[in-house]
Amino acid sequence: MYGLYDKEGILRFVDADKDACIAYAELFELGSTNYCLMDFAKKVKNTTLDQIQGGNNN
Repeated sequence: MYGLYDKEGILRFVDADKDACIAYAELFELGSTNYCLMDFAKKVKNTTLDQIQGGNNN
């Protein structure tokens, strides 16, 4: 799952297809310097790993 954020950090679009997010950005004429594409699956996996590692240190 991908999220498309504008340059102000506001979530503009969510989709399972990365190309759909890029198409959305192109539709609304958001240049590549005006948006950020984030892979939520990787973010969730990294957060979970960080929480597990942090829990073992307590």
